[in-house]
This record gives sequence, structure tokens and C-alpha cells, in this order.
Amino acid sequence: MPLNHYRFRSVWSVDSPPEQTFDVLADLAAYPHWWREVREARQVAEDAAELRCRSVLPYDLVFQTHHNTKDPRTGLLRADLVGDLDGTASWRLEPEGRGTRLVYEQEVVVRKPLLRALALISRPLLKANHELMMRSGRRGLRTYLAGFRAGAREGRPIG
Repeated sequence: MPLNHYRFRSVWSVDSPPEQTFDVLADLAAYPHWWREVREARQVAEDAAELRCRSVLPYDLVFQTHHNTKDPRTGLLRADLVGDLDGTASWRLEPEGRGTRLVYEQEVVVRKPLLRALALISRPLLKANHELMMRSGRRGLRTYLAGFRAGAREGRPIG
């Protein structure tokens, strides 16, 4: 595998039903509300947004995300990524008790010139950076979804 090619897989569990979790994950423009490393999301089409992400390392990754599969019935959400990252990302959701099990998979090629030039030395740093971003995303999603549940218990509209 070339040094600028990455495959990632993360498994999360949340205390929210799959339908509600799917709706939150499908709303690309709302990612900055719950995932602090997604610094900006600009809707560019109905199922597409430009995201600007930054974790611990001092660089931004900017890319467009276009949903090519959005199937709440099967729990599959898949997108093409184009920009500083080129490739695909997907969420698979399935019921887990009263909550949801999520499997996130990403396969990308890093196109950002500086990161490509430093691929040999930056690869371990990029992998660690990604892991930190995913941990933060998991915490943020759990907190965000807990707010929906609290609102529903109090009779406030959700969504």
C-alpha cells in the first residue's frame, strides 16, 4: 500500500435508536455541532458538503463529501470524498440493545501536498491524529444524542 493510502475502521456504540442516529449522521452540515474536529461544514448540494477538519496536528484537511448511498432501512450511509482526501467513507448502523452499534470505515488517499511530501515520517502521526479525532467524535455524538433524548423526555421537539 502506498504511504499516502489509508484504511481506517472504528466501532462505536451509542444509547440512541438507529433511526435517530442515522438522521444525525446523514446531516453533514450539522457535524460541527457535535464533532469538534469538524471545524466547518458548508452545504454544497442536498447530499453534499465541504468539510474542514483539524485534530491535534497543525493542518486542516478540506474535502467535499457526497452521499452516494443513504439507506436508513439497511442502516448504510456511504460517501465519496474529494479534495485533500480522496476516497470513500461509510457508516453501518445496526440495533444493539436499546441503542445502536456503528461501524465507520474509511479508505482514502491523502492529496494535500505537504502531507504527501512527508508521507514517510508523517504516516504514524496521521494515524494517531485520526484515532484522536475518532475518539472525540464518538464522545461528541454520544453527548449530542443524549441531548435529543433529554429533550424528548421533557417534551421538547427534537430534530
